[in-house]
Amino acid sequence: MKPLPKLMVAPNGARKTKADHPALPMTLEEVVETAVACHAAGADGLHLHLRDAEGRHILDAGLYREALAELHRAVPDMLLQITTEAVGMYSAAQQRAIVEEVRPQAVSISLAEMLEGTDLDTAAAFYAKCAKDQIAVQHILYGAQDLTAMSALLDRGGLETAPLQLLFVLGRYTAGQESAPSDLDPFIRWMGRNCASAEWGVCAFGKRETECLTYAHGKGGNVRIGFENSFWNSDGTVATSNAERVLDFRRVSEA
Repeated sequence: MKPLPKLMVAPNGARKTKADHPALPMTLEEVVETAVACHAAGADGLHLHLRDAEGRHILDAGLYREALAELHRAVPDMLLQITTEAVGMYSAAQQRAIVEEVRPQAVSISLAEMLEGTDLDTAAAFYAKCAKDQIAVQHILYGAQDLTAMSALLDRGGLETAPLQLLFVLGRYTAGQESAPSDLDPFIRWMGRNCASAEWGVCAFGKRETECLTYAHGKGGNVRIGFENSFWNSDGTVATSNAERVLDFRRVSEA
């Protein structure tokens, strides 16, 4: 089972386009080019979203296999994590199916989306199959409701069959999608009570992305950075590329 990368880049996400930033990678060629640049800048993982020919978010097993093969050739030392993000387009069953078809080394899955119309037993059976197949699942948690659901899943049992990996998302549902370092504190307290040994990481929306990630890094967390969540450097300037965001975080966090 692959451990969480220390510094994962999320270069595009599901919703943004070049109208938001001209350097946002959308084609496979652009994603590969971005992965190479970010790896050279210090990122050891890539969070992979794919787009169709019209630039729309897509979950497709064939396209995922093609992308993963290209990326493994270009950046063999990076961990590659696919997403099952629904974006209102895919059901929990379709999300489970894409993981079972692709069998990636790692995947991030919103717990709320996986439990949409799905009981705990079905979700737990899916997570157990991922563990058996050596697929590292990072559970995405957005706030109190997700923490309550994760507590119920942990109480049910079954997740202990694999190292528990979590992603705490800061600022996604705040005014203007702006995060602050203190947004992490409730997640840390919950983790201390429920799963203190979990591997965990943070991503943060808005202009304070670097500040939030540096705060998480100082508490022992891994980080996910990039244009999916923010275009802003720590000095308030707009980054020219995802690699610049990686370098900005490294400069601040290693100072």
